[in-house]
Amino acid sequence: MTDDEIHASIERLVAEEHALQQRESERGATDTDRRRLDDVGVALDRCWDLLRQRRALREAHLDPDAASARPAEVVEGYQQ
Repeated sequence: MTDDEIHASIERLVAEEHALQQRESERGATDTDRRRLDDVGVALDRCWDLLRQRRALREAHLDPDAASARPAEVVEGYQQ
């Protein structure tokens, strides 16, 4: 996946996240919407992590395509 493809995924996920948050703020969200909102947040974290990996590899003069998406359990375990 290229940086542009990752950015496109991020944009799509952010748009979905905003729509779900809007539904939640209007008290129209379902349990399915809330679960999806959690899933979208994890997917965004994974995308951002993948971009950071690619950037680090590029800065080290290595192939950014060697980066791979880490499992949700790993990404969600990071300290912020």
